[in-house]
Amino acid sequence: MIEVIDMTKRYGAKTAVDDVSFTVQSGKVTGFLGPNGAGKSTTMRVIMGLDAASSGRALIHGKPYSALSSPLTTVGALLDAKGVHKGRSARNHLLALAATHRIPRSRVEEVIGLTGLESVAGKRVGGFSLGMGQRLGIAAALLGDPEILILDEPVNGLDPEGVVWVRNLARSFAAEGRTVFLSSHLMSEVAQTADHVVVIGRGRIIADAPLDTILNGVTRHGVRVRSPRMGELAAALVRRGWQVSPLPDGAGQVVGATSEQVGEAAAQDGFTLYELTPQATTLEEAYMELTHDSIEYRTAATQEGDAR
Repeated sequence: MIEVIDMTKRYGAKTAVDDVSFTVQSGKVTGFLGPNGAGKSTTMRVIMGLDAASSGRALIHGKPYSALSSPLTTVGALLDAKGVHKGRSARNHLLALAATHRIPRSRVEEVIGLTGLESVAGKRVGGFSLGMGQRLGIAAALLGDPEILILDEPVNGLDPEGVVWVRNLARSFAAEGRTVFLSSHLMSEVAQTADHVVVIGRGRIIADAPLDTILNGVTRHGVRVRSPRMGELAAALVRRGWQVSPLPDGAGQVVGATSEQVGEAAAQDGFTLYELTPQATTLEEAYMELTHDSIEYRTAATQEGDAR
C-alpha cells in the first residue's frame, strides 16, 4: 500500500504539489490522471524518494522509500525510461540492477522474455526505439518481482500489442493482491485498466474515487436516438423539458431522460425509432469536466469549445 499524507512539494516560489493526501490500495489498479504540469510526476518522484517533500509524507507499507530494506523487491518503478546508460546492452543493464539485490541471472532472462526483449537484449540501449526503451523500463520494474508497481506513462511509444500487454500485466498484478499505481494520458486505457482513479489538477486532488463513481458523477449522461421524423421527435422531446442536440449522422443526443423515458415518449406520440441507445459516460468526458478549471495550457480548439 502507498500512502501520501498532507504532502506539499515546492520548487522555489512554485508549489508543484499542494497538501495532497490519498491512498493506493493493494489488490487494485489505481489510475493517476491530471493535465500537464498538474503534479503527477512530482508526486511519483516523492513517493520513490527521488525528491524530498517540502512537508508531509509519502509512505510505502508504512515507511519512506529510503527506509525499505529491499527496495527493488518491494517497489518496481518506471518513471523515466531514458534514465539508462546508453552504452550498455539491455541485458547488462538488468544484470547490474540485479546485482544490487542478489537477484539471479535466471530472473534477468525471465523478464527479458516477459517483456519481449529477446531479440535486442544484447544490443546497446542507445539505439533503442521509444517502445523498446519502455519495455526495458518495465523489465527493470519487474526484475525484483515486486509487491508494488509504479508506472508513469507505461504505454508511451508501445504498439497496440504492447498496450494490451501492459493492461493485462497491471490487472494480473492487482488480481494477485499487489499494488499498481499508474499514470497515463490515454483515457481509454485507464478506463479499461483501473479500478480506482485519483485526479490531480494544479497540484491539488480533484477526485479520489472508484472508477464507476467517477463516471456516474459526471453530468453528461444522454441517450442517442434516431428516427425518420427526427426533427418532429426532437421538438416533442424538448416540449417534455429534455435537451436534444443534433448529431452529425442525423441522430439526436437527448440529455435529461433515460432511454426508457425517450422510448415511451416516442411511442405515445407515434414516432418510429430506428435507434435508441443509452450513452455511457466515458472517462475522457469525466476527466475533461473534472479538470476544466485546472488545465494550465489550452489549445485554440479547446478554448473555442469552452466558449460554445
